Amino acid sequence: MAVTATTPDTRRPSPQQPDTKAAPRTGAAAVTAALVLLVAVLALVDITQGTAAVGASEVMKALTGRAEPGDASVVIASRLPRMTAAIVVGFALGMAGAALQTVSRNVLASPDTLAVNAGSYLALAVVSVTGVSLPFIASSGVALVGGLAAAAVVLGLSGLGAGTVRLVLAGTALMLGLASVTEGLLLLFPEQTEGLYQWNQGSIGQNGFGGVLQMLPLALTGLVGLLLVGRRVDALALGDDAARGLGVPVRATRVTVVTLAALLSAASVTLAGPIGFVGLVAPALVRPLARRFRGFTRSRRAIPVAGLTGAGLVLGADVLLRTFVSADLAVAVPTGVVTSIVGAVFLVAMAVRVKDTAGAAAVDRLRIRSRAAFLTTVGVLVAALAGVVVAGVLLGDAKLLLGDVVNWTQGNAGRSVTFVLDTRVPRVVAALLAGAALALAGTLIQAVTRNPLAEPSVMGVSGGAALGAVLLVTTVPLAGSWSIAGAAFAGAAVAAVFVFGLSARGGFQQNRLVLVGIGVATGTTALISLIIVLTDPFNATKALTWLSGSTYGRTFPDALPLVGVLLVSAVAATVRRTELDLVSLDENTPRLLGLSLPGTRFGFLAAAVVLSATSVAAAGTIAFVGLVAPHAARALAGRRHVRVIPVSMLLGAVLVCTADLLGRTVIAPSQLGAGLMTAVIGTPYFLWLLVRSRR
Repeated sequence: MAVTATTPDTRRPSPQQPDTKAAPRTGAAAVTAALVLLVAVLALVDITQGTAAVGASEVMKALTGRAEPGDASVVIASRLPRMTAAIVVGFALGMAGAALQTVSRNVLASPDTLAVNAGSYLALAVVSVTGVSLPFIASSGVALVGGLAAAAVVLGLSGLGAGTVRLVLAGTALMLGLASVTEGLLLLFPEQTEGLYQWNQGSIGQNGFGGVLQMLPLALTGLVGLLLVGRRVDALALGDDAARGLGVPVRATRVTVVTLAALLSAASVTLAGPIGFVGLVAPALVRPLARRFRGFTRSRRAIPVAGLTGAGLVLGADVLLRTFVSADLAVAVPTGVVTSIVGAVFLVAMAVRVKDTAGAAAVDRLRIRSRAAFLTTVGVLVAALAGVVVAGVLLGDAKLLLGDVVNWTQGNAGRSVTFVLDTRVPRVVAALLAGAALALAGTLIQAVTRNPLAEPSVMGVSGGAALGAVLLVTTVPLAGSWSIAGAAFAGAAVAAVFVFGLSARGGFQQNRLVLVGIGVATGTTALISLIIVLTDPFNATKALTWLSGSTYGRTFPDALPLVGVLLVSAVAATVRRTELDLVSLDENTPRLLGLSLPGTRFGFLAAAVVLSATSVAAAGTIAFVGLVAPHAARALAGRRHVRVIPVSMLLGAVLVCTADLLGRTVIAPSQLGAGLMTAVIGTPYFLWLLVRSRR
């Protein structure tokens, strides 16, 4: 199997280097001054906001040394450090995003899409788990190493200038994998990593100037370094060959810029945690200025201005949050959640405007399999599934024998055996059904959209379902399985309407569909984080465990809705297998044969949404199954969906059952959710697909 996709010309101008023939020379200084004034105004407003009754007049007295000791302490020890941290973090992220977009010639490059924040987060989590206590500046070094490693992997897999979708896909996949490992560490070592989850949402709150003063030299180093290599970066905008002709060391320049951008991101992450999407939005807001003012067409001017814009974004998010939300509640809401929500909306808006450069749907070059090979494949998968199910029932924190299971089915087992099997068997059943449902949902989505990289979690459908279910779980802790399934379906339906509605123009173009889906998935993740941070600790732990794809505590009634949905959807997809084959070919063939393409698409997508929602309700969020299983099924059985459907469902069931078994036994009595295990398995596979598609 191979996936083919074309990529745009990597020699096109940089995002920071548009055509400047019509751009006037004057006005850049005035715009820069206006940005400085805006940041100053936002900073002054920010230090007047807080939980204490210290208003503008008290702040002015504190700044002039005439305030009461209590008021002065609030301003000097809390509000001024918070405001300064917002400026430093926003400036660093804005510059990092502008530098990455310029050197990669990709308008969607940023510390978020290059998984820099996720790498830094994992590195700091590993250090926390080991129990090693590092000084503040050493923590920044650890974060820098993790962020650099993640960026190197993403850039190596996607290729500099190889197109927006490839870079975002590689970054998103690696971010999911790294986040899954980090979440596993948080669940396994709750005492050592206490507070790390809240920190990961990004908060500019500070206790004094200590952290700011230690991170400020790193931010200044990054700024000076980017200014020094500014001319080389401008030369790269002319194309690699032209830059080499001017004597610019292309590879060394790119490595230097990425390292400096990672240094800025590491300083920001160490100081305030990951503040999402500032590095994406700030350069995008500056980019139109380059078409009007020639001064912004040079990196030495554009990168600092992007930093100013980033500072304004972080300060603005904090000011808006404290303006429209009560002071006590605003303290609990991390600034990074607000910027992530804004960034998700911005990413969707950009996705709608991005031109499709992947050509037609990517094509799977697969050999036609014989009937004997298909039957052999099904037989092997059935045997594998039976073996995994038996192992899942017998193994765990308590090991059982087949005789114990037989006695349990006859009602003759002892109390301890009965208790173990009453809790273990429903978990195995839920994992089996969820895996089959996600695989079938991925098969339907990939066929209808003709996009081999589409799947429920990447498309935001699983995120919408998770948001609906988490909202119900945290507000109604005693909600039943049918209520959770209904909430998950409502969330998935809203997300699906949004994603597929915006992507339908132009026939579900690959770029638009994937980018809109990732934007929606990012937005739902930010909202889920907001809910978890604001809820009480018991519900937060419950939601985190459930989001990890855990089957813990599942009962037969929890899996009952999924049984009906899976049975109906599988039968309907098999009966309409010919229509599914036609829809997966192209736009014209189904119409020539009299098939109603919009209605057929809607039916299959609706089935995929229901399958995703019920699987999320039954087993939590499990990523990548809807991607891996259909791909492997087409490789084993060919393109005909009468064969792909059963093979894909069997593969999905085996994958999730195996992940659940490993999560329960490898580190028993501690457990890891099946979703974390599938993300660890699926991330390398997803990245391997991207590598193959480059060929």
